[in-house]
Amino acid sequence: MKKSAFNTLLVGGGFLLGTAGIKLLTSAPVKNACVQGIACGMRIKNGYQDMAEQAKAEVDDMVAEAAYITATESDATADKAAE
Repeated sequence: MKKSAFNTLLVGGGFLLGTAGIKLLTSAPVKNACVQGIACGMRIKNGYQDMAEQAKAEVDDMVAEAAYITATESDATADKAAE
């Protein structure tokens, strides 16, 4: 088969596949399935966002506690040096 004929068949096949894909995507069952899939993805995303916020809050607490301990130790060291 010549290269030009092969390329013509590829273009024609792509056109038919694209037309069938558009018809398929505009059907009601496919739209409903896509909506359900997107809704599931959004629920998962919200769950991970909640977990990330909780982890961030815990890290902030740890950093605040570490800063308090560091400040307390440096005050104690400064008091000992002043005596």
